[in-house]
Parts: sequence; structure tokens; C-alpha cells
Amino acid sequence: MVTHSTGTRNEWLAARLDLLEAEKELTRRGDELARRRQALPWVKIDKEYRFETDEGGASLADLFRRRSQLLVYHFMFGPDFKAGCPSCSMIADGFNGFAVHLANHDVMLWAVSRAPLAKLQAYKRRMGWNFPWASSFGGDFNADFNVWFTEEQQREGAVEYNYRREPVFEWRAGQEGGGERAEAGFAASCGTDVATFHRDRPGMSAFAMEDGAIYHTYSTYARGLDGIWGVYPWLDCAPKGRNETGIWWRRHDEYEGPAR
Repeated sequence: MVTHSTGTRNEWLAARLDLLEAEKELTRRGDELARRRQALPWVKIDKEYRFETDEGGASLADLFRRRSQLLVYHFMFGPDFKAGCPSCSMIADGFNGFAVHLANHDVMLWAVSRAPLAKLQAYKRRMGWNFPWASSFGGDFNADFNVWFTEEQQREGAVEYNYRREPVFEWRAGQEGGGERAEAGFAASCGTDVATFHRDRPGMSAFAMEDGAIYHTYSTYARGLDGIWGVYPWLDCAPKGRNETGIWWRRHDEYEGPAR
């Protein structure tokens, strides 16, 4: 719980102006990080990846849809899941609004998951989404971009996620402030167990096409996705901030009451 003081308007303004300088510095730092992100060396992709989409089979090049840039959200939805990850679903709720703007700025946005296309389509209808979503079922795409791991990797401590090697899988207790019960609850809400749930992971990868060649330019995972998790910038401006004591969110059609 955030504690707060009270004061006069003049006291508030003085504190606000002091905060403004810190906010400007953070903005400048963010601009510099964006420049460094865009300065990363591009890595040419020679492997052929195949996907299933609403329009049929597709290559990675096809996902660009005549744009020169492609952003892929690695959505946690494994073949054994009965529903998409609630956290990924909360992030994806924002895609409908800005995907059209990206597409008109030479950038295609896709979600990609390992679940078969029919499962993705059914869940997409349930959620009321219309952004492009491709299935990578049966392919290497998710493994190659470090968002899917085998049971053997879990058991052997060979999972490398977010640029670090994880220990042998037991629990990721406290990963999002909810501990074991929250982990089990998320897995159950997807119709699977915790170990299976965590073989798929969230992430975002960026690609460029130049002279017919495709390049991988950037990937981010875990807290690196905070910037595209649209609810949190709003909460950070609210009087009580994030005000979290655990995992509080759910799929948008699972809330009760008139706020829906």
C-alpha cells in the first residue's frame, strides 16, 4: 500500500516540478536505450520457418505482408493448453487498437503460438481479437527464439530464458508476486499443469527484411515486456500505483460486475 502526505497546492507544485526533471531524465535514458537497441547487429536468418494462418500456410517472409519490419509477440499457448495464458491475454488486449497503426507505418505485428491454428482461432473469437495470429505448431520457431523448452531441458536445468540459464525446474515461486498458488492457478486456468505451462514462455522478437533477406534484430523477455503491457503505465500514474499483493488480473471476460 502506498503511503502519502498531504499539502498545499504550492507544495504539490514544487514537488511536481522536481519530479518532472526526473521524468525527463528517464525519457532521455529511454531514447538512448532505443538507439542502442536499433544499433544491434542484424543476424541473417537462413532457416525456413513455416506457420499456419487464417489465410493458409505461410513462411516467415509471408508474415511481413509487404512491410520491411515484423514484430512477433510470443504468446504462451501450447498445444496442450485449453486457453491462452492470462498474462499474455492481458497484453494482447491492446493489440487490436495499435496493430493497424503499425501496419500503416511499415511494421507488421503478429502473435505466434505453438497451439494448432484451430485452438488459436477459437480463443481469438472468444476474446474478440482481430490482430494476426499464427500457429508455429510442429516447427522450431519457438525453440529457436527461446520461448519453448522440452521436459528434458527442465529436468536437466538446461533452460536458457531471458539470456540466463535457469536451475532445474521446481517452482518459480514469487516470480510475479503470487508464489506457488498463483503459478498453479494460472496453469489450471489454461487447462494444464505448472511444468507444462512453463515450457512455453512470453517474449517479443523483431525482424527486418532487406533485399529479400530476413534478419533477426532484437528479442526481449520477462520484465523486458513491461513496455508493451499497456495496463501498467496507466497504473503507474494512478494514486495508489500498481498496488499489488499478488496476481490480480484475469482474462477480460472473467471479471465479475458492471466494470466489464
